[in-house]
Amino acid sequence: MNFTIITPTHNRRHYLPEAVASVRASVGAPLDLTVEHLIYENGSTDGTPEWLPTAAAEPGTPLRYWTQPAAVRAGRARNQLIEQAKPDSWLVPLDDDDLLLQRSLFHYADAVQGHPGRPWLVADFLRVDQDGRYLPGEDYYAWRFDTPRAMLLAIFRAEHFIQGNVCYSKALFEQVGGYDEQLAMAEDLDLYVRFLLAGHLPVVSSHVSHLHRFHTSNVSIGMDAGKHHEDLQVIYDKYAAALQALEVPRPG
Repeated sequence: MNFTIITPTHNRRHYLPEAVASVRASVGAPLDLTVEHLIYENGSTDGTPEWLPTAAAEPGTPLRYWTQPAAVRAGRARNQLIEQAKPDSWLVPLDDDDLLLQRSLFHYADAVQGHPGRPWLVADFLRVDQDGRYLPGEDYYAWRFDTPRAMLLAIFRAEHFIQGNVCYSKALFEQVGGYDEQLAMAEDLDLYVRFLLAGHLPVVSSHVSHLHRFHTSNVSIGMDAGKHHEDLQVIYDKYAAALQALEVPRPG
C-alpha cells in the first residue's frame, strides 16, 4: 500500500523540519507500506529553498520537492503535488507546521484493509501550541454519519468541519476533479463536499492522525464563525443544484 504525504509550504523554515521528521518517524509494521513525502515550496524568503536539498538527501522516507518563486494558493500547490503521486497512492495532507503521529499511516492502512472499496477516511486530531505543548480542551473528534446527506447537512449547518485529518485515494481525487485553485480558503472542505456529493461517506478511523500546531502566524488566523459562514455560502452556491436535490438548505 502506497502513501503519499502532500505538503505545500511558504515561509515555514522554523516548523518544516519537524513536519518532515514526523513523516520519517512513521512506523507501518507489521503492514507492508511504502511512504513518500512531497513538498511544494512557493515564494519562501526564509531559507526554506536552501534547506530542502539537505533534507531530501537525508536517509529515511524519500522526500521530493519543487520550488517556484511566487506564492500560490494552497489548492494549486496540492494539485501540483498530487500529479506526481503514484496512481495507486493513498494521499495524506500534512500542513508545513503540523506533526504526523508515528502510527497514523498504520492505522489508516488498517482501516483501508478493513473497509474495501471505501476511498476516504477521517480521523481525530489534537491541537498543540507553537512549541508543541498540548492544548487541553482543543481536541477535534471526527463524527460518524449514516449517510452522505446527513454529513452534508451538518457541514452546511456549521456543526461539523474537516481539516487535514483525512486520507483519500488518488483515484477518488481524480474522479471529483481535485482542489479548486481559485478558492483562497476552505479549498479542502470544498473537495470533501464533492466526495460526499459523489456518494462517498468517509470511514471514521479511531486514531489521532496528527498534531495541529496553533500559533500566531497560522493561515487560518482571523477565521471566525462569520468568515466560516461566508465560505460555506460560497461552496454551497457552487453545488446548489445537487445540494438542493438532496434537500440540504443553503446557510442562512
